[in-house]
Amino acid sequence: MSDDPTYDAIVLGAGAAGLMCAAEAGKRGRRVLVLERAEQPGKKILISGGGRCNFTNLDTAPDRYLSANPHFAKSALSRYTARDFLALVEAHGIAWHEKTLGQLFCDGSAKQIVAMLLAECERGRVRIACAQEIADVAQADGLFRVRTQEGTFAAPALVIATGGPSIPKMGATGFAYDLARQFGLKVVEPMPALVPLTLSGEDLLFRDLSGVATEVVAHAGKAAFREAALFTHRGLSGPAILQVSSYWRHGEAVAIDFLPGSEQDWLLATKRTAPRQTLRGALKARLPDRLATTLSERVGLDQPLAGIADAKLRAAQERLARWVFHPNGSEGFAKAEVTRGGISTAELSSKTMEAKRVPGLHAIGEAVDVTGWLGGYNFQWAWASGYAAAQAL
Repeated sequence: MSDDPTYDAIVLGAGAAGLMCAAEAGKRGRRVLVLERAEQPGKKILISGGGRCNFTNLDTAPDRYLSANPHFAKSALSRYTARDFLALVEAHGIAWHEKTLGQLFCDGSAKQIVAMLLAECERGRVRIACAQEIADVAQADGLFRVRTQEGTFAAPALVIATGGPSIPKMGATGFAYDLARQFGLKVVEPMPALVPLTLSGEDLLFRDLSGVATEVVAHAGKAAFREAALFTHRGLSGPAILQVSSYWRHGEAVAIDFLPGSEQDWLLATKRTAPRQTLRGALKARLPDRLATTLSERVGLDQPLAGIADAKLRAAQERLARWVFHPNGSEGFAKAEVTRGGISTAELSSKTMEAKRVPGLHAIGEAVDVTGWLGGYNFQWAWASGYAAAQAL
C-alpha cells in the first residue's frame, strides 16, 4: 500500500457518536470513512426510546454524568448543547415533543434520526461501509491501518466509536476496550448501567408483584431519583431503579420511599379522620392494590388504626418512606441500556477526545468513561463528544 492515505480519518462504528463525528468532519472537508460491523448503521438508535428515540435532554448538565473525572464532560457538552442538536433536528423537519423531565422524543420514529445523520454524512461526502469485520488495526509511519475482509484502509486519524458491551444482542462488544489497551490506554472497569436490579432472600416475596408500577423516590448511596419503579419477576426495574443502578454497588442496599410527597404524620391524620380504617385500606388509597396489600402484610399492622399506638404508626411511616432492599445483582449487560466505565478520561483530551499519548487516536461516545442519566443524556454525550473530535480531525 502507498503511504498516501485514502482518507483523512477512519471512524470505527456507525452509531450515534460515530455518525455525528463523521458528518461534522466531512462537512469540514475531511475525507472520512466509517467502518461498521453491523449490516446497517444506527441499530441502537433505532430501538431507543421505544422506537421514537429520546434524542437529547434539555436539562443536560455535567452533573448528570458519572465518570472517574466528573469535570471531563464539561468542555464537549458546553461546545455542542442540546439546543444545538435540536436545531439540527428542526432543520431536517423532524417533529418532536418533550415527554417529561426535559426528555425530547421524535413524534414519528427513531428512523428519522438515523436518516438525518446519514443525510448529514452524505453532505460531507462520508463513505459508510457496513458488514465490516475488523481483522487488525495497526499504526506505523504516522498512519493507522485498519484491515477488514474488503482490504486495508489507512488514515492519519482513527476514531474509536464502537460503544460498550451493553445490549449484546444488537452486536455490542468490548472491542473498544481491546483496541484502547492495544495502544496502551487504561480502561476503567466496564459495568452495566441503567439496568434492572435482581432480588433474592427475603426480598423474593416482592416478585409476586411482577407488573406493578408506582411512583417512588429510589436511593442508592447519595443519589436519589423520583420516578416510577416497576416490580418484575426478577426484581426491580422502571426509570427510578435504572437511574440508581448506575450508582449502586454490589453489596449495598437500595432504599425506596413508596409515598413520596406525603404529608408529615399522614397515618396519624388518617387515624383521626378514619379511625376504623386499616393500614391496608390507607395504603390502597395511595398505592396499587397489590402493592398496598404486600406492604401492609410486611409491616404487620392488620387492625383498625384506632387500636394502634401513635409510635407504631410513626415507625410504619418511616419504614414505608425508606423501605430497604438488598439487590443481589443486576440483569447485566444483556438488559443494560448503557455501560458505566470504559476508556479512561485520564488518557484523553477533554477538548479534542484525542489520546494524549497516541496522536491521531480519538475515542468518543459510550466507549469513554462518561455515563449519563436515563432520559437522552447519553445521546447528548454522543453528539457532543463526536462533534468535539470532529473539530480536531
